[in-house]
Amino acid sequence: MSSTFTKKHHVAHHFENADQEFKTCKVGMWAFIVQEVLFFSALFVAYAVFRGFYPDMFEHASSLLNWKLGFINTIVLIFSSYTMVKAVKSAQLSKQKSCVNYLIITFICAGIFMVIKYFEYTAKIHHGLMPAEWFFASSEYPTLHLFFGLYFTMTGLHGLHIIVGMGLIIWLIKRAKKGEFHKEYFTPVEMVGLYWHLVDIVWIFIYPLLYLL
Repeated sequence: MSSTFTKKHHVAHHFENADQEFKTCKVGMWAFIVQEVLFFSALFVAYAVFRGFYPDMFEHASSLLNWKLGFINTIVLIFSSYTMVKAVKSAQLSKQKSCVNYLIITFICAGIFMVIKYFEYTAKIHHGLMPAEWFFASSEYPTLHLFFGLYFTMTGLHGLHIIVGMGLIIWLIKRAKKGEFHKEYFTPVEMVGLYWHLVDIVWIFIYPLLYLL
């Protein structure tokens, strides 16, 4: 679906035309996504290195996580990715009400994810399963704090991305309610959609590595 739109439809002054703006935005978003993939890849490499050094400890530490809550969050994020796709498609078809509704559902899913993560974090903190010097749980593995250092870093940074995404979705909802998105202008919805799919994909890697393997 073409995203061509006239200047009255928010073509920024520093672009020659609508197509140039759309293509530039998409290239910029993909460059950002590649940077984020490299950023999280460093954490995955750290995970692989420490797991290679301490396989038994990692297996034990993984058993201390609630895989059922992690699974629920996985389903929630996958569903939110679907509703985001529907929001983009609705914007492309000028279905403004549907676009708003799907964005709201996506936001609710993100909220559910964060609430579940709050309960997970609360349980870990209560039992002293913390990173570095904050670790005070009794364990036969003196290096257990390394796993939870990775756990809180990886899931915490991912959670931060979720919060940023929620802010962007609120921004989209406000604009969608004003009728700003339609078949000739849907660039912001599509760009946020790409960001949200990145957030979902990162979690799909984090969940099995921390909770299952």
